[in-house]
Amino acid sequence: MAELNSGGGGGGHKKGGKKIRSKKQSARVDMTPMVDLMFLLITFFMLTTTLAKPKAMDLAMPDKDKKQPENRLEIADNRTLNVLLGTDNRLEWYMGQVEKPLTPPTVDSYGKNGIRKILIQKNKEVLAATGDPKKGLIVLIKPSDQSKYRNLVDILDEMKITNIQQYAIVDITDPEIDLIKRDGIYKDKK
Repeated sequence: MAELNSGGGGGGHKKGGKKIRSKKQSARVDMTPMVDLMFLLITFFMLTTTLAKPKAMDLAMPDKDKKQPENRLEIADNRTLNVLLGTDNRLEWYMGQVEKPLTPPTVDSYGKNGIRKILIQKNKEVLAATGDPKKGLIVLIKPSDQSKYRNLVDILDEMKITNIQQYAIVDITDPEIDLIKRDGIYKDKK
């Protein structure tokens, strides 16, 4: 309990015709129990608070099986959107295969006015053409050696935002490297 200490004091006494005031002692509150209570509360809240857990993105990656190339999954060109990650936070996309693309390769950016708009549009087109929700758009993400880790995370975020269920991270090929070099989003190392 806090205790209040106050000194005795009283009124003034007359001495030689002058009124002398006695010094008033200040009231003092013992704060020791308050400090104890504060530390108990801090300890209680520290032990009962859940700490922020790091957020991780689940990503299942298949094993490469070079011995059995017949296990490759063939995908229709009109369902496949290839996204090539380049330098300077830019990317290039096309539908189909690099040798004979169904749409011309287009350099774009990340975000709602960039690749997100394309992903939504192409997904609607593929769903309308196939009529089966299980046969939606398949996105092949192909990071180059000059793309940043942030770019890969950004495109994976776009897959989540646009609710595209089928996507894969695959190796970029030499013709695709030539394509992004031609369009200026890949620079030769000197």
